[in-house]
Amino acid sequence: MIRTARVCLALVVFAAPAAAACGKEGSPPVKGPAADRLPEYRVAQGFRLPDSPTWKRAEKRGYFVVGAKEDQPYLGQRDPATGTYSGFDIEIAKMMSASLGLAPGTVHFRTIASANRETALQNGQIDYYVGTYTINAMRKKLVGFAGPYYMAGQSLLVRRNEHGINGPQDLDGKRVCSAAGSTPYQRIQREYPKAVLVAYDTYSVCVDNLLTYQVDAVTTDDAILIGYAAKAPRELEVVGRPFSKEPYGIGVPRGDNALRFALDDALEAREKNGDWKKAYEATLGLSGVPAPTPPAIDRYPAS
Repeated sequence: MIRTARVCLALVVFAAPAAAACGKEGSPPVKGPAADRLPEYRVAQGFRLPDSPTWKRAEKRGYFVVGAKEDQPYLGQRDPATGTYSGFDIEIAKMMSASLGLAPGTVHFRTIASANRETALQNGQIDYYVGTYTINAMRKKLVGFAGPYYMAGQSLLVRRNEHGINGPQDLDGKRVCSAAGSTPYQRIQREYPKAVLVAYDTYSVCVDNLLTYQVDAVTTDDAILIGYAAKAPRELEVVGRPFSKEPYGIGVPRGDNALRFALDDALEAREKNGDWKKAYEATLGLSGVPAPTPPAIDRYPAS
């Protein structure tokens, strides 16, 4: 009976107004940066990038189409009532648009699940992708990466009354949820094969399942998990130390090296002029974790 009451409370904490009643699957409510406290980004005047087919298409239409996540607090979250996206990744996408000569307010965001990111870039659904997208060698064979702009690390989110999980070494026989196709899912599958993996398209569904005792832990990058824990600190906590390094990059179509290098230049400039830190403090910094030093940009050779 006590357990049922705790589950109901958890669902009320996380449920959106339209699904607040106990017994319905809850989705985390929008909780993020105040629009009037977000930085403004100066648009580069007279910017040209004729060697980039992606940039030329965007310049012709008047805006970039950017792939993003919609269910990650403080990183990339979509308000279901207004359709507005907010978070650190969203701010990175906006400042990149400004650096490439198009007003940040014109960006058209499109939610793309982790498993579909490469396909969306390859078939031209999006111009670039900013959404906790880990740079790795396998993905570089399919798409290009600018950055990294942030260094995360895989960790574990559990219920506060869960005392048997303090790190990945405790996952044998435990039901562990992550996003299908994600790097964290693949790492648990490869390195901790005795864990019972559960996969969904979004982490918000994983968190719902954690709150309702259907899984024992959620695993992904600590930046994402910190956001969820900050929304329900009495119910959830991040445990142990990060057990990987996850350099977040901006995904671009493979072969569009002009765009990739221009984004590298833009990231470096925005880090130096303070825009990167302002964006962090107005978004992910609201979780209480201070701004880290941005990672060194990897300008790997043209492909």
